[in-house]
Amino acid sequence: MARLKAFQGVVQQNADIADSVVVYIEEAHPSDGWVSTDAPYQIPTHRCLEDRLNAAQLMRLEMPGCPVVVDSMENASNAAYGAYFDRLYILQEGKIVYQGGRGPEGYRITELRDWLDHYRDTLETSTHLVISV
Repeated sequence: MARLKAFQGVVQQNADIADSVVVYIEEAHPSDGWVSTDAPYQIPTHRCLEDRLNAAQLMRLEMPGCPVVVDSMENASNAAYGAYFDRLYILQEGKIVYQGGRGPEGYRITELRDWLDHYRDTLETSTHLVISV
């Protein structure tokens, strides 16, 4: 949950330059599987899309103001982006411009923040208008 709060902070700080979305994928630590001792919710393995949608509602409550979308039961997004089980990405004009490491060990919110800070600096230096008469 600490990572989610940190992500939410980055989302809020950069809402003026970046749209954010959470893609809810398969549950990493389902209550009927490999259980995490610090899991705030008891979510069983998703057996159907409705299960996944219901679990995603909890994520939506944790991330107000950030759209939450749900991966297919075939885990197409999870496989395509190699999330297993959390990962940070920045896409620009349909291309990946930042790919964080796989979570939990490679999940570095500071890298995401640094990338966005650099991008913000780039925007500020490239948006000077030249007015000629």
